[in-house]
Amino acid sequence: MTIKNRQSKSKKKQKNRSPLTSLSHLHFCTVRSIICREKKQNPNRTTSLISREREREMVSKSALCALIVVLFCSSPVHGGDIVHQDDKAPKRPGCDNDFVLVKVPIYIEGNEVNEFVGVGARFGPTLESKEKHANQTRLALADPPHCCSAPKNKLTGEVILVHRGNCSFTAKANVAEAAGASAILIINNRAELFKMVCEANETDVVIGIPAVMLPQDAGISLEESLNNKSTVSVQLYSPKRPSVDVAEVFLWLMAVGTILCASYWSAWSAREAAIEQDKLLKDASEDFSMETTGSSNVVNISTTSAILFVLIASCFLFMLYKLMSFWFIEVLVVLFAIGGAEGLQTCLVALLSRWFERAADTFVKVPLLGAVSYLTLAVSPFCIAFAVVWAVFRRVSIAWIGQDILGIALIITVLQIIRVPNLKVGTVLLSCAFLYDIFWVFVSKWWFKESVMIVVARGDKSGEDGIPMLLKIPRMFDPWGGYSIIGFGDIILPGLLIAFSLRYDWLSKKNLRAGYFLWAMIAYGLGLLITYVALNLMDGHGQPALLYIVPFTLGMWKDPWHIFDFGKKERGSQESVDERRTAKTMSA
Repeated sequence: MTIKNRQSKSKKKQKNRSPLTSLSHLHFCTVRSIICREKKQNPNRTTSLISREREREMVSKSALCALIVVLFCSSPVHGGDIVHQDDKAPKRPGCDNDFVLVKVPIYIEGNEVNEFVGVGARFGPTLESKEKHANQTRLALADPPHCCSAPKNKLTGEVILVHRGNCSFTAKANVAEAAGASAILIINNRAELFKMVCEANETDVVIGIPAVMLPQDAGISLEESLNNKSTVSVQLYSPKRPSVDVAEVFLWLMAVGTILCASYWSAWSAREAAIEQDKLLKDASEDFSMETTGSSNVVNISTTSAILFVLIASCFLFMLYKLMSFWFIEVLVVLFAIGGAEGLQTCLVALLSRWFERAADTFVKVPLLGAVSYLTLAVSPFCIAFAVVWAVFRRVSIAWIGQDILGIALIITVLQIIRVPNLKVGTVLLSCAFLYDIFWVFVSKWWFKESVMIVVARGDKSGEDGIPMLLKIPRMFDPWGGYSIIGFGDIILPGLLIAFSLRYDWLSKKNLRAGYFLWAMIAYGLGLLITYVALNLMDGHGQPALLYIVPFTLGMWKDPWHIFDFGKKERGSQESVDERRTAKTMSA
């Protein structure tokens, strides 16, 4: 074949190549160029380069599997509910309280021994919000225990402890108030709490003492203490959640910082590949071929896969909801530990390879794994041990630190390897995720009587604190404790588009102010900030973060049409480089 014909064939292939594969093609051509050059200059190093590329491809496949797992478990930003609304029990005069959680510290012989959590009734006066204003009052056991008739024991301002059943909640409260009780504690006949409402046909609902329901185990414990002739006292108060907790500030910084680091790593890799190819093609020889016969370590998402992903994610989330149990959470913990160890290893190897180049470039064959660098072998035991220690001790109070480290490493690795090739795919992916989040947080309540996404995120019916695919920080100044959390999907999905914007800016030679990345980061930060504002306005009810993040992130692309096809710039640049290479060959 003549040089002219080869040039024509090369250009034809460039024109036929889909823009979705241009960035992957650019990286692969760079690797092929390096290997061709090394065959001439240093034959012994060629094997190392091939081994490194295979090792990266292996990480790519692992990261793709990890992406599927962690994004299926995307969850809303959540702070824990302390105020509960109930449309089935509408408010009416005398029966118009919100259902609030109530703290009940227990004192035996003057010493605080325990603290239970109950729920306030729809009726009665509201409770104090501060512990120092709540009176410590002696507890008395009702006789008869259901308190549907006047108690036999005389009350002088004590809090009365009664059983649920035989009459309505308001009837019990009226009897207790008439007997001289200052408050009534009702023991539920189940382990969970129950919302106490007024019956539709009841008229005497103006009650002057507070009513609180306790779970069954708390009631049994109090009854045992009273039957042992111990002096038992209680306090009743319902502290309010602070408007803003420091945990939310740190969680915001973690989410924004993770996307920032992952975006710069992704853009740096893309720019390094582009520069390397441009240098090598200037003096490329006949040994170099533009044909691609292998795979890249970058996985590009297509429009079809973006749509299918959200559909499959919905099916997986529904399966989690139906099969939620202790063993299922254990499976997710194992999957997360594997993905987290892989992500931590990838990040550490990339970071340490700057100082330990020889260890990163020297490979050894490992059974079942193939060629692995000495640096990877050195780092892997630490990463595996870190993940195992977290999995074993994940119920310890400080285990959230290990979970966040593994989670951030996994997110950064996924954003480095999984990429959207253009704005069209990014828009489709975020739009589908936007609808996915709204449906499973809000719309699912109409069908399943509860928010499927929030139930899965909390790990209800599993005996665990929630699924592990979350970044979480304990609420530091919240009297109710708990965690502020954000799902991996709320970081990875917008992060894919933000990382794309930085790659585009760098390859288009746009500065920070003229490019899209700065505004994409600002838009994401504002969207997440609005999410936390909504979270606090809704009294801690879980919010779908993508409901606020997606409009901000997509809305900042004020003139997007010229970058819907990111590959055109790449192909044009590649054709000009190919022409220079051909001209040099002809002159030789």
